[in-house]
Amino acid sequence: MHRGAIDEMLVARRWAAALGNSTRALRERRENLGSAKDGESVKRDEAKARVRAVAYELERDGRLGLTRSFVQHGDVTVYAHVVSVAQTSLSAAYVLERAGVRVDTDSLIRGALLHDYFLYDWHDPDPSHRLHGFRHPRFALERAEEDFDLTPRERNIIVRHMFPLVPIPPTCREAWIVCLADKWCALRETVLPRVRALRSRDRA
Repeated sequence: MHRGAIDEMLVARRWAAALGNSTRALRERRENLGSAKDGESVKRDEAKARVRAVAYELERDGRLGLTRSFVQHGDVTVYAHVVSVAQTSLSAAYVLERAGVRVDTDSLIRGALLHDYFLYDWHDPDPSHRLHGFRHPRFALERAEEDFDLTPRERNIIVRHMFPLVPIPPTCREAWIVCLADKWCALRETVLPRVRALRSRDRA
């Protein structure tokens, strides 16, 4: 066979091999990406299941069920809000744990579910509800201590979740997680519905 033809054949084989390797690498990358997405989905489902299980226990053994009838933000009940905060907090904890940061997820979930356990409708024009934003963490802690045995982390989560409105900061990472998750969920529950309403009005 002519030398030039042999060289062309070798080049073609190399290109085919390189193309095959690239295709396999792309397929493996897609499979790994799919596995990562599946793993994230599993973690989200696991977080929801864990939060629901603890919420059921707190509702069974205490007065968490009363929060279903109190509105927190917009048309979101206190119960829906604390469940959302607990799920968001647990998802954040899983991310931190993958980075090597240890989190007491049991206290995290219970504290998040009890952080607004003040057990009244703060929209009522009752004098005792004045300055609700500043005072309700202490009310929530008092009510929670009436119904449950709390860990120090759970107490810190409840009483410090309104930082910086209440100027004393959290003193454990679990309380910091819930403090930040609470603000994100409150923003999502108050601002996003208004944005959607404005967009719908503009499209009409």
